[in-house]
Amino acid sequence: MQAPILVTGGAGYIGSHTVRLLASQNRKIVVLDNLVYGHDQAIVDPGVELVVGDVGDRDLLRGLFERHRFGAVIHFAAFAFVGESVTDPLKYYENNTAEPVVLLQVMQEFGCKVFVFSSTCATYGVPNKVPITETNTQNPINPYGRSKLMVEQILADCDHAWGLRSACLRYFNASGSSADGLIGEDHRPETHLIPRVLMAVTGEIEFLEVFGTDYPTPDGTCIRDYIHVDDLASAHAMALDHLAEGGASVRCNLGTGVGVSVREIINAAEEITGREVPVKYGPRREGDPPMLVADPSLAKELLGWEAVHRDVRDMIRPAWLWMSGPRKGRFPANGSAS
Repeated sequence: MQAPILVTGGAGYIGSHTVRLLASQNRKIVVLDNLVYGHDQAIVDPGVELVVGDVGDRDLLRGLFERHRFGAVIHFAAFAFVGESVTDPLKYYENNTAEPVVLLQVMQEFGCKVFVFSSTCATYGVPNKVPITETNTQNPINPYGRSKLMVEQILADCDHAWGLRSACLRYFNASGSSADGLIGEDHRPETHLIPRVLMAVTGEIEFLEVFGTDYPTPDGTCIRDYIHVDDLASAHAMALDHLAEGGASVRCNLGTGVGVSVREIINAAEEITGREVPVKYGPRREGDPPMLVADPSLAKELLGWEAVHRDVRDMIRPAWLWMSGPRKGRFPANGSAS
């Protein structure tokens, strides 16, 4: 029987989709989430135990490890608002960097040596070449990206010091929802493009603000790599298996390798919803690169993973189902972020 898996931040957006996939594979899952940004309603499998608490609570962690003897940890719990990280950096360094150190100390104490880490393409900063490979210089331009890169470096040191094997999965733009519309993206405040486009369609916000129309791209708007949340979930499962089977630590980009502009997202949303997206155009935001697109080939080589959903319409359709369905795209407000 497989040892249980601890999933921190498992009630958040990407975490809850990953937990649902792992539970469908008959894995024993315990979720630790403080529900500041996560939602207990996102844990839809009755076999999953939800523990409400903080990753930095050493006594709570020791109790969980003593009771469950985890074989692996998947760590999603983090704050992820870039602008907030600039105005309140200590909040991000405490939550995103210092608290995971406590988790790693408890893992070392209990001999747990498998760690899958929710990292980000923000560790690259402004890339020196596109598509972005793992050999690109990591030079983050905000505290959020730096807080994640610090954990990557800590994990490498732990590998050297006590044999911790880790997978650092650098996401590009997470998007979409479960195909059945049961769980989806619900950040408060919502900053991601696709849900904001759909919120403008439903009237939840007055208009979509587009920052910059004069970038050196075909239509003048920024280009990003949108990766379906279910594809991200499958990458975590594959990374977990890779490490559990004795594989070495890995650092991989997770993206489609396909760039989509803001204007193309708007056009696709109008096609799917049959409604016009009200738009207000504004100047560029400082620090927004014209193009961020992954080279995901290393994840395929090392983990056997590649994105199934490559057309952005495959991400907007389920997001629209979630946004417009019975739940109206919103969990009850209960407040971990991921």
